Amino acid sequence: MNGPEIHVEFAPELALFVQRRPHRTLVTDGVSSLGHAVESAGVPLTEVGTLRVDGREVPASYVPAAGDRVHVGTVERPQRVPGAPLRFLLDVHLGTLARRLRLLGVDTAYESTDIGDPALAALSAAEKRVMLSRDRGLLRRRELWSGAYVYSTSPEDQLRDVLERFRPELRPWTRCTACNGLLKEATKEEVADQLRGGTQRSYDVFAQCRNCGRAYWKGAHHEQLVAIVERALAEFAS
Repeated sequence: MNGPEIHVEFAPELALFVQRRPHRTLVTDGVSSLGHAVESAGVPLTEVGTLRVDGREVPASYVPAAGDRVHVGTVERPQRVPGAPLRFLLDVHLGTLARRLRLLGVDTAYESTDIGDPALAALSAAEKRVMLSRDRGLLRRRELWSGAYVYSTSPEDQLRDVLERFRPELRPWTRCTACNGLLKEATKEEVADQLRGGTQRSYDVFAQCRNCGRAYWKGAHHEQLVAIVERALAEFAS
């Protein structure tokens, strides 16, 4: 690339993507957009908020000129996603996060096998779901309806970041953590084929997924799940 040079300052929150070099000079080709230049520097546009050139706001389609001084901002939080009910799609590497979002009643699709970036991007577009991923290449695909980078490798921090960024409505205990289906109350007789002797004797209150039929009760791990729900509600309940 041998064209106009521009001077770019990235917001501190974007340091992860630019090798902690928030100020740099970029050489552009004179025809590509500012959005393309920003992505070429390593920052997915899903993480970019306001773009300013010499103090004025410009769209990602703006074609930079020599000497432009660009400031790349980060997305505002809470981030609004217009055009569809807020719901998510997670890639194969985010299974724990998917289960925790479902535990909180957030509509969360998840692919437990690697179906490939083109298929994930197409599914995001077809179902109007926000793609959550740590794969920067996936988040740069033009077919995506919307997307967001998951910054941490810790499930606890991942959950907090998604809740803080998007502020979805929380409706705990209403979704199947296995398939995302909605739950309904169920009798012991309705789920008897899924109960072992000790469970059948000790529990009387059950729920069942309307989609996959999986049964739920307050078993050995219930207190851990309650703690996750209570922390989320204390900080992020509307």
